Amino acid sequence: MKKSKAFTSFRLTSYSLFLTRSSLNYASTPSNSTNHHQISPLSSTNDPLAFAAALSVSSTKNSPILGTQIHGKSFKLGFSNDIFSQNNLLGMYSKCGHLWDALKVFEEMPERNLVSWTSMISAFVHNGEYWMSLKLYLEMLRAGFCPNEFGLAAVLTACAAMNNAEFGRSIHSVALKIGLDCNPFVGSSLLHTYAKCRCIGFAEFVFEFIEHKDLACWNAMVEGYAINGYGCDAIRTVSLMHCNRLIADQFTYISALKGCTITGNLNYAQQIHGTIVSSGLEFNTSVMNALTDTYCRNGMKDTAFKVFRRTKGKDIVSWNTVISSLAQEEDLREVVALFCKLLLSGLRPNEVTLSIIFRLCGSMEDLSLGLQFFCFTYRLGLFNDMLVVSSLVSMFSKYGLVENAYHMFWSAPARIIVTWNEMLTGYVSNDHFKEALQLFRRAIRSDVELDEYTYSTIFSACQGPEDLKLGEEIHARIIKLGFCSSCAVSSAMSHAYSRFGSVESSFKIFQDSEVLDMVSWGTIISAFSKHGFTNETISLINCLRGRDENLDEFILSSALNACANVAAFNHCRCIHAHVQKTGYESHVVVASAAVDAYSKCGDISSSKLAFDSSSREDDAVLFNAMITAYAHHGLIAEAVELFEKMEHVNVSPSHTTFVAVISACNHLGLVEEGQLFFNSISTDYGMSPSKDNFACLVDLLARNGLLEKARHVIECMPFEPWPAIWRSLLNGSRIHGDKVMATLAAERIFQLMPGDVDAHVLLSNVCAEDGRWEDANKVKMKMEEEGLNKIPGLSKIEI
Repeated sequence: MKKSKAFTSFRLTSYSLFLTRSSLNYASTPSNSTNHHQISPLSSTNDPLAFAAALSVSSTKNSPILGTQIHGKSFKLGFSNDIFSQNNLLGMYSKCGHLWDALKVFEEMPERNLVSWTSMISAFVHNGEYWMSLKLYLEMLRAGFCPNEFGLAAVLTACAAMNNAEFGRSIHSVALKIGLDCNPFVGSSLLHTYAKCRCIGFAEFVFEFIEHKDLACWNAMVEGYAINGYGCDAIRTVSLMHCNRLIADQFTYISALKGCTITGNLNYAQQIHGTIVSSGLEFNTSVMNALTDTYCRNGMKDTAFKVFRRTKGKDIVSWNTVISSLAQEEDLREVVALFCKLLLSGLRPNEVTLSIIFRLCGSMEDLSLGLQFFCFTYRLGLFNDMLVVSSLVSMFSKYGLVENAYHMFWSAPARIIVTWNEMLTGYVSNDHFKEALQLFRRAIRSDVELDEYTYSTIFSACQGPEDLKLGEEIHARIIKLGFCSSCAVSSAMSHAYSRFGSVESSFKIFQDSEVLDMVSWGTIISAFSKHGFTNETISLINCLRGRDENLDEFILSSALNACANVAAFNHCRCIHAHVQKTGYESHVVVASAAVDAYSKCGDISSSKLAFDSSSREDDAVLFNAMITAYAHHGLIAEAVELFEKMEHVNVSPSHTTFVAVISACNHLGLVEEGQLFFNSISTDYGMSPSKDNFACLVDLLARNGLLEKARHVIECMPFEPWPAIWRSLLNGSRIHGDKVMATLAAERIFQLMPGDVDAHVLLSNVCAEDGRWEDANKVKMKMEEEGLNKIPGLSKIEI
């Protein structure tokens, strides 16, 4: 008589529990037991349940050696064709990290069931082989198996990790078809996938139709809002949880605190803080880390450190949070002191800790400290970590040590896109544009998957009209890869075409942009302003004001520069009134632009008022603008007085300051004073004169008849002469009628720029003023032969 199935099932289950307990007890015996004794639970039975129990012990102890021994024993016991035993082997190898052994077992299985497929898919996901898990899922469907909730959840986890929203939606369709869309386990996985893929609308739809939402579903929704930047919605969802009498756990609070960080809602964060204390989660390190981070990011440094000190089991994340907070304040001394306390606590700094410190050393330009941490990193064995390498490349680049940064970049065993971007940025920020373009080409040849930051950076290496063709090639590649929708990339392209001199192309990119942020508007307004399209600049400004957009300091300064270019006094006053209304008058960029605009419009008194109303006596840019304004109006005494005031308020003059002061001396013919100012650049301030400083000195000497001295300066300066500086000598020679010096200067210009129209005209005027009409006609005939025509000048006055 056959026994009932229920009785058999009960007996097997009881026997399984007994063997599991026996195996666990045996696994806790001393480690000096022999290998034979390690698998002794299987020696007295051939039951698959005992085999499964032994594999469970192997997985729990993360002992692949024991698991392999049990696998070998299974062949002796005849379990190689048993699906139940083989499925347990799959799980054991997966949990022990031996993915390819699991795959070998799976491939050798004579027969597979749904558990086999699900176990193998989960194994791929668990070991980070997401693409393989999706392929195996499709093979399972072709084999005629219908996925269960565990298989769907595993595949959805892979979709979230790969940011593959399209495949995630197809899984959602399958879940709808087989009726598992309302399953809380599948629902929470769908929520997480849509949130990771930035499809928050789909996540809300799924959340709404889950009938019996458990805590995991609510947590997934709160986290989804938080990671997508919807802080208010995250807080609102937590409040709804409380209304539905759900008890929040640590994951709820961590996501809710992220929402508080996004919104800056410190009141709600403090309420959560109180709830954390009352619920006993104050001893949870992850929750306390999230709380510390929230206070840090919202400027409550003292409270953050109180929470940090109350954290019982501080981990490296706890220390990194407060170190990062101090680094953002650029408090190098405090960061080093906290780092020493970290070492004394017995914890080991990780790659995040060192990356934060290297970037801070780069920002503070403390090379000595940076090199000390460089040696310490080598000792810790973190020298090849990609995060550390990227921060080191950034640090050396900020020191100007581009060769050291390049050595770090190429000595790394592998390079991620962040490392490539840091090296490109280092080249561009140090004006190594040729090397930046070479590195960009090498990245393309190496099949590196470049991102939007790469393309926005590389356009900064395309500086002039000669790079127009290269810029167009990069533009074509951007269109092909679909990066045109990025505001950062489109703004960089628009700015590059402006430098190339193609304002039409710049405006076309602006018009074709799907999303326009203030950077996009600022770029095109700046382009129009620099190329003299004043009316278009003002029209764009009025368009923005009509849309009630908040104009930033860069747009306002561009508008004022446009007014300065054409001396549009009325427009200048209107824009300056808007500046005063919006409170930007104290901003250095806007204030200096207002000073310059009023000066070029002829209203020096308004320039002085704009300078005084800025309430800034600590910025050299603003002083330079006012000194230049005085110089243009011939007010040399006021310019010198303001220069002396800079010393009294401890503002160090720059090369631009000396350009302004020497130009002021030039306007009134004060040669000795101008030379004294030039000499003081090196003697009093320890700086080497710049090219612009030499140009001002040569123009000062040439205009006042000291032509031989001006020529001597050109030939002895540490720079190769350029056309403009020879043109200053040529103009001085014309003023003082020195045809020999004029001819010499003109010849030098023709060698550098054969098609220079202004040099030909000046030389012709010198010959004509000296009565050498035949020579003057020869110069004009040469211009006609070479097709050089001087564009007639024009003037405009605003009434």
